[in-house]
Amino acid sequence: MFFIARVVAALGLMTAAASASAGTVVYVSNADSQEISVLSLDRASGAVAPLQTLPVGGSVMPLALSPDRKLLYAALRSQPYRVATLAVENDGRLRKLGEAPLADSMPYIATDRSGHWLFAASYGGHKISVNAIGKDGQVGAVQQLLSTAPNAHSIQADTANRFVLATHLGGDNVSVWRFDAEKGLLSPNEPPLVSTPAKSGPRHLRLDARQRYAYLLCELDATLHVFSYDAQQGRLGEIQSLSVLPPGFSGKPWAADLQLTPDGRYLYASERGSHTLAAFKVDAERGTLQPLGHTPTEKTPRGFAIDPSGRWLLAVGQESHAMSVYAIDAGSGALRQVQQLALGKNPNWVEIVDLP
Repeated sequence: MFFIARVVAALGLMTAAASASAGTVVYVSNADSQEISVLSLDRASGAVAPLQTLPVGGSVMPLALSPDRKLLYAALRSQPYRVATLAVENDGRLRKLGEAPLADSMPYIATDRSGHWLFAASYGGHKISVNAIGKDGQVGAVQQLLSTAPNAHSIQADTANRFVLATHLGGDNVSVWRFDAEKGLLSPNEPPLVSTPAKSGPRHLRLDARQRYAYLLCELDATLHVFSYDAQQGRLGEIQSLSVLPPGFSGKPWAADLQLTPDGRYLYASERGSHTLAAFKVDAERGTLQPLGHTPTEKTPRGFAIDPSGRWLLAVGQESHAMSVYAIDAGSGALRQVQQLALGKNPNWVEIVDLP
């Protein structure tokens, strides 16, 4: 009986270990320690724990996942400017496959919807680029390089893969491009630009899941703009503008990132000047936003992400060198901190993957 009990217990531990390995994994780029932190995320409790620390040999900042979530791309913003292709192993750990040159220092990268092309935006170089991605998933040569308005800051394709939108902080506009997914080539849409108020500084943009609305966060004045999005024509029309700053804040605005919950009910924005996360409720039919309040978070919260279940928000602080995990209240959108974890130096970008 004792032997049988030990076998049953061992099988139970094996099952628990297998269940834990087939969970959710978090990737955080740490620019100044030149490494990527790989963390496990418990889907039930929100607890995170270190799984791997991968040195990358450069100032790693933006990350991008392939559409099938089997590859992670990491842009290195120290010279030589390049992108690393990393395989996501069965347990979530990363394995480096190779590197390829980037056209400049890139604060933002993203794949197209097919996974055959990598877009990048250069803040200092005032340009956007397209790199080819091979059949093995590795990034290859620069396919196209385009000069843009000053300080290109982010770039992404819409769901249909027909249009690509890029933000330009110094140009106070968003550029819209037609995309030839067969050839990997961008061409200006008509109209090619959508303007924002002077010195607003467009930074990051998100499209809702149904591609009806676009949300644009401006860095320099911490405004959040809501646009209607015509997916057939690639056109934006502004319908709302509001601030992400907490009431009474008198410091210099320095907005950073924004994310929608997977169900599209809530939107959150990080603001580095006030070290807060702003929460908004999304009107499902009109796309407009209702402010819900602000949550103090890590110091200088450049990047954050929401897990695929929509239950957990993970924010990192560039100056606190740490991560805070928040539970998202499904009924109110309120955030409740459940854990804080020390990371590498200057954590700035977060990606989350559910393993099979």
